[in-house]
Amino acid sequence: MRPEDSAGAAEPGEPVLLLTDDAPPGASEAPAAAETAGAPGREAKKKAPCPGLGLLYTLLSAFLFSLTSLFVKKVQDVHAVEISAFRCVFQMLIVIPCLIYRKTGFIGPKGQRIFLILRGVLGSTAMILIYYAFQTMPLADATVITFSSPVFTSIFAWIFLKEKYSPWDAFFTLCSITGVILIVRPPFLFGSSSSGMEEGYSVHLKGTFAAIGHAVFAGMTLVILRKMGKSVDYFLSIWYYVIIGLVGSTIALFILGEWSLPYCGLDRLYLILIGGLGLSAQVFLTKGLQIEKAGPVAVMRTMDVVFAFIFQIIIFNDVPSWWTVGGAICLVASSIGAAIHRWYDSSK
Repeated sequence: MRPEDSAGAAEPGEPVLLLTDDAPPGASEAPAAAETAGAPGREAKKKAPCPGLGLLYTLLSAFLFSLTSLFVKKVQDVHAVEISAFRCVFQMLIVIPCLIYRKTGFIGPKGQRIFLILRGVLGSTAMILIYYAFQTMPLADATVITFSSPVFTSIFAWIFLKEKYSPWDAFFTLCSITGVILIVRPPFLFGSSSSGMEEGYSVHLKGTFAAIGHAVFAGMTLVILRKMGKSVDYFLSIWYYVIIGLVGSTIALFILGEWSLPYCGLDRLYLILIGGLGLSAQVFLTKGLQIEKAGPVAVMRTMDVVFAFIFQIIIFNDVPSWWTVGGAICLVASSIGAAIHRWYDSSK
């Protein structure tokens, strides 16, 4: 299984590294493989990583991703598009020095520029959609729906990359659809009073569509990253993501008339934490994938859902319904199953 499959549910368009949401295929394994092949003597002297360290890194990344989602939810006076713009500025300050140091340039290989632009458009759109979902629907519901991303990755990889789409993939897709239905609880299936949120159901439905849109765009982003492979530097991929996201968010804010600095000092702190914690979560997830197999990492990533449920109950005093729990089980089981299935296939 490829690393990005396991991170597909990560966060913000960060496939995974991305989420998330952002590492190109093989990016995590390449340095280690090169070092092993080129220096067998040093490998013997090198200390083996502590057992379970990769899973610990992954657990930390899940916790930090959940904290990022929590702070997005807490910032209610700032539009989701503006939060995305602040996030892009923060990441840009980190990426520019890295590109200069690595001497990769800011444009990329001629044959890959169209894919880099698509990656930037899709990834930044996915980020805006998930931030909107966090603000308009329960934290646990939005987080759970993002775990349908690997299903869309499989479908798009089958269509555009001609990868195999097995009956198991179809089964996992059906599980994901069932999970989303249980979370959304459409009135025409469950009755007009079954949702328990009659007054805000339309807003909840908009958030649901945004979360599903995030999963779709994140899945398409991962397929593009696979298509580019190792021919494009990881930081260059992020550069296109943040610069296109910043330009697009700025234009959207002026069109919507929503641009405004946060009035509350606490909101400003939340925006800084969103940028810092999101980047730290990506680092820990990448480290986890470097020293641990992708299958166990994919399973550990589902702790994101557990943290989301805990934050929703403790911070927002909102106990999820049993419908949401059932939907979460379906979606998480689908995500884990798809990850393990691809991991098994790739290990044959």
